[in-house]
Amino acid sequence: MAISAQQVKALREKTGAGIMDCKEALTKTEGNVEKAEVWLREQGMKTYDKKANRAASEGLVTSYIHPGGKIGVLLEVNCETDFVARTDAFQDFVKEVAMQVAAMNPRYVSRDDVPEDALDTERGILQAQAEKEGKPPEIAAKIVTGRLRKFYEERCLMDQAYIKDENKTVETLLKEVVASIGERVEVRRFARYTLGQASTTAETVVEDGDE
Repeated sequence: MAISAQQVKALREKTGAGIMDCKEALTKTEGNVEKAEVWLREQGMKTYDKKANRAASEGLVTSYIHPGGKIGVLLEVNCETDFVARTDAFQDFVKEVAMQVAAMNPRYVSRDDVPEDALDTERGILQAQAEKEGKPPEIAAKIVTGRLRKFYEERCLMDQAYIKDENKTVETLLKEVVASIGERVEVRRFARYTLGQASTTAETVVEDGDE
C-alpha cells in the first residue's frame, strides 16, 4: 500500500527515527502505526552494536533534585543530533536516568569505567571472604565471580535494575531508546550530591579518537 508523507512525518515525530526507517516500517506493517513502532524497536535492538562507534556529541545536561531537597543529580547524556536531543523520547530517558542515579547511587557508568585497582581490591576482599568460609579453591573462584557480578549490579549504572521495572537493566532501557530514536545514545557522566556528604562523580572512559 502507498505510504503518505504525512504518515511518515507523524511516525518520525513520535519515535525520532529516520525518515527512510519510518517509511520502511510503515510499508512492512501496511501503515499500522503501532506495529511500525514495534518494528522500529526490534530493528533498533538488532543494530544497536553497529551504532556504538558513531559520534555522539549532542544531547543534554540536566539536573534533578529529589523531593526533600537532600539529594541532587547533574547528568550528561549524549546523542548524535540536536533534533533527537529535543524529542520527548530522549528527554524522558534523560529524566529517568537522573532519577535512577538519585535513587540507587551508582559509582560508575559501566563496568568498563571501574578502575583496575578498585576491581583488584574488590576481588581480593571477595577471595578472602570465600577462603574464610572454608570453600575449596574451585568453589571459591565461582563464588568470587558471582559476588563480583553483584558488585557490578550495585555499583555500575548500566548493570543496575531499572527502578521502575526490575525485570530490565538500565542498559536494556538504553537499548530500547536507541531502538526508538534510531541514534546512538550514551550516558556520559553524572555527579550525585547528598546533603552533608562528599559528592559521587562518574564519567565514561573516552578512548583516543572517540571525540
